[in-house]
Order: sequence, then C-alpha cells, then structure tokens
Amino acid sequence: MALRASTPPPWRLTGEIDGRWPLFITSPHSGRHYPAAFLAATRLSLAELRRAEDALVDGLLEGIAGVPVLAASHARSWLDLNRADDELDPGMFEGALPWPCAASPRVAAGLGVIPRLAAQGHEIYARRLPASEAAARIASHHRPWHALVAAQLAVAQQAHGAALLIDIHSMPPPTGPKPPQIVLGDCHGRSAHLAIVAMMEDHFRRAGWRVARNQPYAGGYTTHHHGRPASGIHAVQIEICRSLYLDQQRLILTNGAAPVRAALTMLVQMLVAAWPQLVGQAAWPAAAE
Repeated sequence: MALRASTPPPWRLTGEIDGRWPLFITSPHSGRHYPAAFLAATRLSLAELRRAEDALVDGLLEGIAGVPVLAASHARSWLDLNRADDELDPGMFEGALPWPCAASPRVAAGLGVIPRLAAQGHEIYARRLPASEAAARIASHHRPWHALVAAQLAVAQQAHGAALLIDIHSMPPPTGPKPPQIVLGDCHGRSAHLAIVAMMEDHFRRAGWRVARNQPYAGGYTTHHHGRPASGIHAVQIEICRSLYLDQQRLILTNGAAPVRAALTMLVQMLVAAWPQLVGQAAWPAAAE
C-alpha cells in the first residue's frame, strides 16, 4: 500500500447533513492512513498494523446515496474512535496524562483509545509515547468525531422525532458450528428500540445470512455513548464477517462484496422508508429493559 504524501482530513463525510434523513452511518475502523511519525515509532510492519483495520468497510457503503456516511481516515491502531477518551493506559506514556484514566477491560487488554496492541496481540510501540501525543490525537480526531456524530443525530431527531445511528464494523470469522455472519449490537436492548433491531435482523436473514444479536459483540463505546432511546436517539452496531466480502490475506474486496454492499444499501433504504411508521409505534422511545 502506498502511503499518502500528505495528511488527509480526519474523516470523509458524504451525503446530506441538513436533517432530511433520520439515519446517520459511521465507519470508525476502516481508516487506512498511517502517519509517518507513527510508523517511525512502531515496532511493527505496515502489514501487521493493517490487520487491526475493519478493512475496506467504507467500500461497502459506497452504494448509499443521500443518507450521510462518516468514515474515519486514520488507522484504528493509531487511534480507536470506538473507545472512550479516558480509556488510556498510563504505562504507555511518559509524563502525566492531562485527565484521569479509566481502568476498563479494554485498556487491560491493550485495546484502549490509543491501543498498545495490534492484531494477534503484537506490541505496537518500541518505547513510551509523550503524554502530549495522547492529548493531541484525542483533541484533533476523537472528540471532534463524536461531537459531529452527536450534532447530526440531534438535527435528525429534531426533524424526524427520532434518529438512528448505524455503526458499521467487520469481524474475523467467529468459531463454532454455524457461527453468525452478521452480529447486531444494541447493548442488550439498551441502545435502540427492539422494532429497529428486529427489522434489521429480518433484512439480513432474508439476504441469506446467519444473524445474531449481541453475541459475541454487543456494541462498543459508540453505541453506549450515543444510543439514548428515551431521548429519541437510537444506535445499533453491525458486525460483518470478513469472509463475506474480503480476501483476508491480501486485504482486497472479493466478489462477495457486491451482495454485501447491496444489502447495506437496501437496509438503509428500507429503514428510511419505514421510519415514519416506526416512529409512530406505541411507546416508541422506550428501549427494552
């Protein structure tokens, strides 16, 4: 992969953001830009770092027209947008961090907002980073990303009575007999109305795929943080098995990408068309207990 000569913007935003659509779609882990300073600081090869990407998920969203799609440009191993900004490992940094850190299981596993480990559990950095580097990455990318997501959901909710965030990821093939190919995460019923998730599940099953809810992925920081059904903001995470669309060794799209892209496009169209009826359901704002 050729490295870009200049630094791209933090994200690519397509579609119309004037409130005409009740949906907002995000792809936080498909970024492929690796800053030169980051590559100089890592002990890993670019190929090893790329294993942490939700590779080419943004390419699966190219059929969506009108509805806004927000895709990260920078790599997940540089900054993980699906983590809280305080999920930092103090042991990774020289000097005092500018805010208290949260001791979460993800941080303990080396997968905080600035990850310590890449795919296959490889240590990313050869030495400690300056604490100022953590503050800079979060200030320039993480906080603006989530501020933009929140602002657009608020605009959509005001215009339509309720809004839906769809946060799209990819997953390695799960283990076990007949493992799921699509996993829908709604934080076990806390981040979205059941009617939304049921409609999404039915859509993917009709497309011929095995679908699970919340196992093994119930949703990350994004769904937990932005999903507030009682306030009319719903959030669902979609995990797509990489074997459906990706050559996992060469990290290129396969022929399977076309039906996945079509299914995602049809899902968005279906949800937009059904939204007035969904919003009109009795006790709409309440999520499952």
